[in-house]
Amino acid sequence: MTVVLGIDPGSRSTGYGIVDYSISHLKYVSSGAIQTTGSDFFLRLKDIYEGIDLVLSEITADECAVEGVFVAENPNTALKLGQARGAALAAVLAHNLPVYEHATRRVKKTVVGTGSATKDQVGYMVKQTLQIEGKLSVDAADALAVAICHARSFPLRDNSFNPSGATRDFLRR
Repeated sequence: MTVVLGIDPGSRSTGYGIVDYSISHLKYVSSGAIQTTGSDFFLRLKDIYEGIDLVLSEITADECAVEGVFVAENPNTALKLGQARGAALAAVLAHNLPVYEHATRRVKKTVVGTGSATKDQVGYMVKQTLQIEGKLSVDAADALAVAICHARSFPLRDNSFNPSGATRDFLRR
């Protein structure tokens, strides 16, 4: 079994989801959202870094999967999202985990069956797939969707950054 940490970055709330998987089995481990506080953007980045670092100090993950860069209509929003993503990935890389990137449309297609799925559809299918009862935050559901996509794309391991020094190309589909 392999433990994967899925991350859905955001500057106000960064979702994380952890699944344990093998070729034929997916098991829910944990999920949540790191809520940033205050109006100082740089302190929110610190919150994200420390939150992911705390998650990784409490579980032993083998891999990390992150949602690909989303280009928003507002350039300022896109820059802030990229910085939040960078803070989360810095924490992951500090733990020497390989990072895999999955495009948003690919995540939705893998989990729901269509790349244009709504957040409600993604949340519903995540709960069904992992047999989760009760409420699941949107950010946690999105992060678990990234982890599910990663687990289901097991044969395609050429879309990673390996912090040990071996570089690979990112896979875009």
